[in-house]
Amino acid sequence: MILAGGVGSRFWPVSTPQRPKQLLPLAGERALLAQTVERIAPLVPRDRLRILTGRGLAEPILGSLPELRPGNLLLEPRARGTAPILAWAAAELLRRDPDAVMISLHADHVIAPADRFRELLARTAELSRRDGLLFTIGVPPDRPETGYGYIRVGAPIDAAVGAHRVRRFVEKPDRATAEAYVASGDYLWNSGLFVWPAALLLDELARHTPELAPLLPLLDAGRIDDFFERAPNLTIDVGLLERSDRVGVVRATFDWDDVGAWDAVARNRERDPAGNVAVGDAWLVDSHDCIAWAEDGSIVVFGGCDLVVVRAHGITLVAPRERTADLKSLLERLPARLREPGTDHA
Repeated sequence: MILAGGVGSRFWPVSTPQRPKQLLPLAGERALLAQTVERIAPLVPRDRLRILTGRGLAEPILGSLPELRPGNLLLEPRARGTAPILAWAAAELLRRDPDAVMISLHADHVIAPADRFRELLARTAELSRRDGLLFTIGVPPDRPETGYGYIRVGAPIDAAVGAHRVRRFVEKPDRATAEAYVASGDYLWNSGLFVWPAALLLDELARHTPELAPLLPLLDAGRIDDFFERAPNLTIDVGLLERSDRVGVVRATFDWDDVGAWDAVARNRERDPAGNVAVGDAWLVDSHDCIAWAEDGSIVVFGGCDLVVVRAHGITLVAPRERTADLKSLLERLPARLREPGTDHA
């Protein structure tokens, strides 16, 4: 299951509802979603692959990934967060195979090397079936990141796989707290990569998630629109993983990055000797550590430092790199014609 909904507003003005970030080449020459499909393909046959997204993205996704078919898509009637969509995905899996193990990925992650990633997922799938646990993949932190959630590691489960019980989940910390987490060695980043038996997920939702438990029979009855109409907006972390006593974490053996804001582009695309990233007709002169992304027209940055300069859909954005994670708050202060370029708001 590949979660590929959302707009990616932190990549405005390039990302739009019609062409969201998962369809953009933010971490290489291919779109993020295409990279995700390619990465998992050797482990999961294509007929067992599902893209979880909104109905409005069906055509753009199939147009950008011609190897997929409509049957590869699960189209949620309305966005309700990861808990409802993963519950529906699990119910659909169980229609095919009551013993199915479900792997949940995100379309906006950068992971390497791919073979090590697939190997760990396969071993975690075996472990989840053997021990009857919901597993998340935890990434050893290499910096005091304040934009990620953390997991405090508990008792060991399987040393060969690097599996432990989860002691607790921690929300995004401030800088000082993040530094303490990294120094302690007891915390991992919560990657949002999950592995679990589909039946176990639904059983645990029925036990621990009263917001969804009474609605689950609607999935069995095939009343998908009714389910999403009544479901609350709820993440799987808050709605279940922070409540269940059957959650484990496996330590990642691969490099991982979440392409969540413009600053991630500098970590995942080629930089010049001054640390700049230039995409399209972009020129950086006497500048360092800047990101310049030109989709229409040209960009020239002269004497810039730690800037993001973007030109797309007739809009130019200039912002300090450290502020681009706050673009959602910026968009709230802009008129609709700018928030959603290319859309007729007359």
